[in-house]
Amino acid sequence: MNSSEKIYSGKTKDLYALENGNVLLVFKDDVTGADGVIDPGANTVIGQVEGKGRKSLAMTDYFFKRLHAADVPTHLVNLDLEKGTMEVRRAEPLGKDINGTGGFEFVCRTRPWGSFIRRYQQYIRDTEQKFDNLVEITVKDDERGDPLINDDTIVALGLLSPEHLAKAKDITRNVCRIVEADLRGLGLTLIDMKIEIGLIDGEVVVIDEISADAMRVMDETGKVLEHAKVYEKLIG
Repeated sequence: MNSSEKIYSGKTKDLYALENGNVLLVFKDDVTGADGVIDPGANTVIGQVEGKGRKSLAMTDYFFKRLHAADVPTHLVNLDLEKGTMEVRRAEPLGKDINGTGGFEFVCRTRPWGSFIRRYQQYIRDTEQKFDNLVEITVKDDERGDPLINDDTIVALGLLSPEHLAKAKDITRNVCRIVEADLRGLGLTLIDMKIEIGLIDGEVVVIDEISADAMRVMDETGKVLEHAKVYEKLIG
C-alpha cells in the first residue's frame, strides 16, 4: 500500500494519506445498527459481515460510473475491487469546521420513513405520501445523534456559502434521481439515501461512497432489503 499514515478510522472505512497527495479509502466489513438489528442509518457498529466492504465498493463503482455519465462530479481517481480500496482526490467535506465534527450529510427522501416519521408523525396525514426528493441536512455528530440543521442556520453561521449550499442540494437531488431510476428498473424502490459532498479546488463534488451502506431499498413486497440483497440485485 503506497501510503504514509492512517488519517482517519470510520465506522465502515479507514483512510490513508498517499504520497501523491490523494487519499486511499479502505472499505471494511463492519456493519452499523441498533439492538442487534442492522441499519445503515445507525451510528453504532454492531458486528461484521464477511465480504460486505467489497460489495459496498462494487456498488460505489457502479453508481459513480452512472454519476460520471450524467456529468455529476466525484472525487474518484481509481479503485481496486480485489483489494477493497478506492483512491480519491483529497476533498474538504462541506461543513467540516462545525464544532469540530466531520461536516454534513445530505439526506434525500422519497417518502416518510424511520426518523422522519418519529419526528413528524403527528403532522403526517398520509404515510404513503411520496416526496419529490426531499433533502434534509444533518451534522455528522454521533454524540448528538446527527442533528438536523436548516439552510438559514448554515448560512447565518458562515458554515457554507449560499452558492455552495444550493449546489450541494441540487447535486443531492440529482444523485437521488439517478439511484432511484436505476433501482426502479430492477423492481426496487429507494426509500431514502444519504451522501457526503465536499469541495475540491472550489468545485462541489460527491465524496465518500454510494452503496447500500447509505440507503434503504424496498422490494415489490414492501420488505426493506439487507445490504447483500441490494448488491445481488444491482451487481449480480
